Amino acid sequence: MALVSRPHRRARTLLVAFVLLPPLTAASCGDEPSALTVGAAAMGTVAEIVEASGSVTARAAATVTSPAEGTLAELRFDAGDQVRKGQVVAVVDSPAAERRLEQAARALDAASSGGVPSTGGTAGFAAAQHRTDQRADKAFTDARDAAEKVTDAELKTALLAQVKAAQQQYEAASDAAGAALRSVQRGVAGLGQAVNALGTAQRLQAQQAYDLAEAAVDALTLRAPVSGVVQLGGTAPGGTSALTDLLADPASAAAAGAPAQAPVAGVDSAVPQGATVGAGTPILTIVDTGRLGLAAEVDETDVLLVQAGGKATAELDAATGATYEAGVRAVDLLPTTSARGGVSYRVRLSLGKGRYADGRAAPTPRPGMSAIVRLQVREAEDAVTVPASAVVSADGRDTVWTVRGGKAERVPVTIGVQGEDVVQVVSGVGAGQQIIVGGADQVSPGQTVS
Repeated sequence: MALVSRPHRRARTLLVAFVLLPPLTAASCGDEPSALTVGAAAMGTVAEIVEASGSVTARAAATVTSPAEGTLAELRFDAGDQVRKGQVVAVVDSPAAERRLEQAARALDAASSGGVPSTGGTAGFAAAQHRTDQRADKAFTDARDAAEKVTDAELKTALLAQVKAAQQQYEAASDAAGAALRSVQRGVAGLGQAVNALGTAQRLQAQQAYDLAEAAVDALTLRAPVSGVVQLGGTAPGGTSALTDLLADPASAAAAGAPAQAPVAGVDSAVPQGATVGAGTPILTIVDTGRLGLAAEVDETDVLLVQAGGKATAELDAATGATYEAGVRAVDLLPTTSARGGVSYRVRLSLGKGRYADGRAAPTPRPGMSAIVRLQVREAEDAVTVPASAVVSADGRDTVWTVRGGKAERVPVTIGVQGEDVVQVVSGVGAGQQIIVGGADQVSPGQTVS
């Protein structure tokens, strides 16, 4: 019967064990030398490791962009400065936004003091309401467009909510004016009642246009969406496909702006104070490095072994020889496509301090740095262990060749925690029992082994 060495279930699984195997010589029957090596099963601690590529992640990051065309009037922080959430970091001067506010202010004064001009009967009334509706629609559209250009997630949400609420309020007033007109046309109400309803709608529209224009001007004062360290301009191209790749928490992506275009070689891409900016121009990026993490891509064949709370270590290309402690925070439910075209799942880890082998403290990593992550997925203490080379497959079962009375005997075994070098034997072999650990695929039943 042909015996084959037992293949490993996961090619990317490593294993660490503390095992002593007494080195014994072995020979086959007769005087011919043999390639067989005899050792012994031992007691030890076996840790099964899943290895995955990954990168260092920041807790949060956000790119602050100009909400409108204008000039960068103030830039209050420089690269490397620490800022707190809510601090004013820059001010944009936008003549267009200021002009819209001035126009809205004049319209509000006119609507508040002058009342509704003569409408020229029901036909004129309908035309006046139509013009008022058009002005309202333009004010809401302009305000919504301005809000969409704001990268601060909280401010953007608040501005859009303000536009929505104002639009709903105006629509109710416009509907009331329309109902009043229809009552006049049916002869159940006087024109004065309809004029009053239209005047209310016009004053409301003017006030809302002013409030929305004022909010757009207020948004020109740029505040820090998160606390962290300032980096001028947007995110640097290359290294990561998107700013969200640097984030430990996917919810932080809501505050992240789009990556900047690739800068011209040899030219600083940062926007200087006094420069002309367009809507969406990146002014600065704030990176929160208060809690660094890791994002590792784990193959689908291994991910079911990874559990939140598990331990891990990481090695960085940027800190050769250093080992960093890590812990599994979460495992994503939805897959990503790996670089090799297979299916993988993102595992998010916390990142602790690192040390070199001589005990020196390792440097603090930066977001985006490449890492090799080793996740400890299973561990067996006080386990019976044998070298992986001792396990062979026969008739679809795992077996080990034991040595009894100088003869080789095949024994079925149950394998537990496993790896490339050492595996746990749950049943079939006991600690101290002699086994063939080298050349196990060359043994035949009853073969003499010395």
